[in-house]
Amino acid sequence: MKLLHLDSSILGAYSVSRQLSSDIVTREVALHPGIEIIYRDLAADAALHLSGAHMAVRQGAALEDAALGSDIAKGDAYVEELIAADIVVIGAPMYNFSIPTQLKAWIDRVAVAGKTFRYGANGPEGLLSKNKKVVIAAARGSVYSAGSPAAVYEHHDSYLSGLLSFLGITDITIIRAEGLAFSPEAKEAAIHQARQEIAAIAA
Repeated sequence: MKLLHLDSSILGAYSVSRQLSSDIVTREVALHPGIEIIYRDLAADAALHLSGAHMAVRQGAALEDAALGSDIAKGDAYVEELIAADIVVIGAPMYNFSIPTQLKAWIDRVAVAGKTFRYGANGPEGLLSKNKKVVIAAARGSVYSAGSPAAVYEHHDSYLSGLLSFLGITDITIIRAEGLAFSPEAKEAAIHQARQEIAAIAA
């Protein structure tokens, strides 16, 4: 088995999403001893944002920029890692009501027509295995879950779930730590609750 672990927070050791994604990986390793782990720190080693130059090369233009070629190879590796993974763990903080741009850059490289989805007679179809499992560690300063006054601003969980479903993944679990900015006590309680949910993850 293979596990793909992605982190995208810019806060390093101060990141709650990184702490929780690490806890999730530890839990999955306990459930699946010997699982192979591939780790990508999307903040420390970010891909370039998708550009016209990328698309031109994909359409057959000559590749004359070594840095662009290296970045295209990185994107190709992203796709292969996602396809090969049985479990994907994503550390995803909320920035300005959505995901970090570094995580969006990864998404723009793995949402590839003909590889992870395709267009058919009945519209788009996800090509990723429905047996693939995704666990998202979501962290945010306020509370945006359904029923909260700020729920209208939530374009994080819904975006990630929608995108992954579009690619064919249906087994998606979101572990949320919300209200982290309210007070030290609220932060501690939110992390404690998230860790209880992580401990309950089953194979």
